[in-house]
Amino acid sequence: MVALRGKEIDAFLARPDAGRPIILLYGPDAGLVRERADALIASSVDDPNDPFSLVRLDGDELSAEPSRLVDEAMTVPLFGGRRAIRVRAGSRSFASGIETLAEMNVKDCRIVIEAGELRPESPLRKACEKAKTAVAIGCYPDTERDLARLMEDELRIANLRITQDARAALMSFLGGDRQASRNELRKLTLYAHGKGEVTLDDVMAVVADASELKLDPIVDGAFAGRPDIVETEFAKAMIAGTYPGVIISAAQRQAAWLHKSALAIADGQPASAVLDGGFPRLHFSRKPAVETALRNFSPARLAAIIEQLATAALDTRKQSTLAAAIAQRTLMAIAANAKRRG
Repeated sequence: MVALRGKEIDAFLARPDAGRPIILLYGPDAGLVRERADALIASSVDDPNDPFSLVRLDGDELSAEPSRLVDEAMTVPLFGGRRAIRVRAGSRSFASGIETLAEMNVKDCRIVIEAGELRPESPLRKACEKAKTAVAIGCYPDTERDLARLMEDELRIANLRITQDARAALMSFLGGDRQASRNELRKLTLYAHGKGEVTLDDVMAVVADASELKLDPIVDGAFAGRPDIVETEFAKAMIAGTYPGVIISAAQRQAAWLHKSALAIADGQPASAVLDGGFPRLHFSRKPAVETALRNFSPARLAAIIEQLATAALDTRKQSTLAAAIAQRTLMAIAANAKRRG
């Protein structure tokens, strides 16, 4: 079973094993999946923009003809050179193509597969973990340590320092999606270019303002029982091009955090200690909505909502054309449910 974890992932990405040319990237952090896929493709071909060097395939289309993956991987370029295949997995399985390809001698071609969350019993994940010539890499939201390292890397590249209060505030705005976090950091370093040090004012001017069109207002509105806010902010997110599945993922993380917090409060821990502790640190502007959510929902009802959101996440992947409607309907249902205390 070849499923890399921790430092094994960093080592493999830094120097991919030519003997394992099939790489599955999966998990809830879509930004991290994309970032790792981009890095692997960049190290696999001389020019990612050359259609003869990089072939892009859709997983759902591939499911109708899995043998096409084998044909593409075994194709010898007319003018030589390295090749790569980038597959975006959908809701349909093409695992049989992986199983066939894993038994063949693939030369000078890397196959990078991007997927969302996959259960251990998923055919695609099982095929990649089982094959000796493949590797499966889970991509999960950054921990506090991961975010600190990401922040330090971007600040070092920009030759910037950061004040303690600015660091604390910045950490509260990052996480959940690696690519989004990196983009926010790069906007901040560009804004502070030439200053030598990032201050709290810089963070609030750039990252905090940008977060207004993000996900917290939608999610907080749902759990606080404010369908009007959900409707308004969801519409803004759609105009901004936010993928509905990302909003559901944010709601899943919030539901899990609220469930954990509600259990702690039920065990006698003061609500103030719960709100002020933990990671990611709750931004002060969100506290009233979160306090309302904890009053609205019991641990048992939050557990049911976690199941409801898991179903919605699966449905958005299976029915991508209806993803926005599914996500909005689910969040509006949570908001309506919040009005029934207990």
